[in-house]
Parts: sequence; C-alpha cells; structure tokens
Amino acid sequence: MRTPVRLAVVAAGLGAVFAGAVGVGAAVGPIGAPEAHTSAPAAQVAAGAEAEAGYVLDVLDERPAPGTATVAFRVLGADGAPVTAYTEDHGEDLHLVAVRSDLAGYQHVHPEMAADGTWTAPLTLTPGSWRLVVDTTPAAGGDLALTGDLQVAGPYDPQPLPGPSTVAEVDGYTVVLTGDLTPGAASGLTFSVSRDGVPVTDLQPYLGAYGHLVALREGDLEYLHVHPVEDDSVAPAPGPHMEFAATAPSAGSYRLFLDFRHGDAVHTAAFTVPATGGAAPDEPAGHGHGG
Repeated sequence: MRTPVRLAVVAAGLGAVFAGAVGVGAAVGPIGAPEAHTSAPAAQVAAGAEAEAGYVLDVLDERPAPGTATVAFRVLGADGAPVTAYTEDHGEDLHLVAVRSDLAGYQHVHPEMAADGTWTAPLTLTPGSWRLVVDTTPAAGGDLALTGDLQVAGPYDPQPLPGPSTVAEVDGYTVVLTGDLTPGAASGLTFSVSRDGVPVTDLQPYLGAYGHLVALREGDLEYLHVHPVEDDSVAPAPGPHMEFAATAPSAGSYRLFLDFRHGDAVHTAAFTVPATGGAAPDEPAGHGHGG
C-alpha cells in the first residue's frame, strides 16, 4: 500500500509476487479451508503467525462468531512488545484486508488502536477459513505485510470462483476492465467507471488516491496492493479511467478488487482475471497457517 515501488515478501519461499508500477503489497502463503458443507470447528487462530523483519501478527480474538464480529490483534516487535507507534500511510496507520479462502468474502478496513497497541475492527464473517493481512509501517521499522488465519465456525459452503469477465456491476456503477495479465511480464490494466451509461469524471479521493487495487491469487491467496500509475508532473484525473501496471508471478486465476469512492461512498468492483502461459504456477508453501 506504499506509494514508492516496494516488495514485501511475508515468508521465505514466496519470491514470486505481483509487481506494481507505483505500489506493491506482499505475497502471502496458502490457507486451509474446511471441506464443503461440513461444520468448521470453533473459530481459532491458526498456529504459527507469519513473521517479517522480526515483527509478528498476534491475533487476540480466537473465536469470532459468524456475522458481525470484532477482531482484535496486536503487532509485536522483535522484543515481543506491542508496537504503538506507526508511520501514517495514505491517511491511516494500518490497513487490514480480510478474505475468505474461496475469495467469496473480501473486506478492506481500517482498525482503531488502543493505547496498549491492541487493534480492533468489526468484520462480517461467514463460516470457513479466513486470511487476515495487516499492511502497515512501524515508526521504528520498514513496511510490513503480516498475516494470520482464522477459522469461523458453522456450515461452510464454498463458492466457485466467478468466471473471467471484463465488466463488473456494483452499486449502480459499471466498471470495465481493459488489459490482460501475462505471467512474468508487465501488464497494463485500465478500469473505466460509468453510471447509467455516463462516464464518471468526478471520482473522490480515497486514502489519497482515486483507486486502490488488491489482487489475490486463487488457491494460496498471494496478496498484492497496487496503486494507480501516476505522473508526478501531472495531476491525476478524477476518472473515468484508472490505470495500473502489474506483473503476474505465475499462471493461474486472480481475483482483483478495485476500491473507488464516489457519491461519498466507497464501492468495490471485483473481477476474475486469468494469467495464462509464461511461468508455471508456484508450488504451495507451508507457512504455519494450518487450518
């Protein structure tokens, strides 16, 4: 979620990630999911949180119930103490992405921190395995992308990944995607927003940009946050087009979530984009996220 180009690999062995022209998040490893139509155990944090540069995500709420639940966590430093000082990025000290293992549930929220370093955020959780990704910058360190997994109790009904499509309808808006993903090669992606057939040219800034793009790969949920391509010498236009550049690390199916703000509300358009040819899919790697 950083404006300069950066690459934050959460765990060793996940060297293949998207590469954005302006901002890059982090690759994260596989997540286990319950079998279809079974009853998942009471929600619990998966053993072994991911660590990066000595920091660890400590999820405190081990039993979030289905529905609206408050998830609590801390970012622990190398000394084991909660981090309480952060460098603000795009108007926030910390960004939290929550995604269900089948990519049917997705949320990008901004938790609140108590004086003791405990962060809390309301999430809408459905039964199944969930991945939490914390994207932040401690004041004493560099950019981080830390992960933790949850299991939410209840009958789990996994949904198939929607088929590839270049058009998404959300909240009365139509978003059209132009461009493809090619494994191992830079690809241009342009999103165009319209409403009732009229191009939207008055997008509102959201976290300092007109658009935010999160990409997650089907299966292992590798994560990346990319910001639009911008020319520092020219003010970005408030629509209807938003341009991004990304490199798919391997062949596979990717779910893209585009956040944009208009009408004083944030809207999320989702696309399934295949990346075919080029590099072979990465081998899944275990990172202590077990289910």
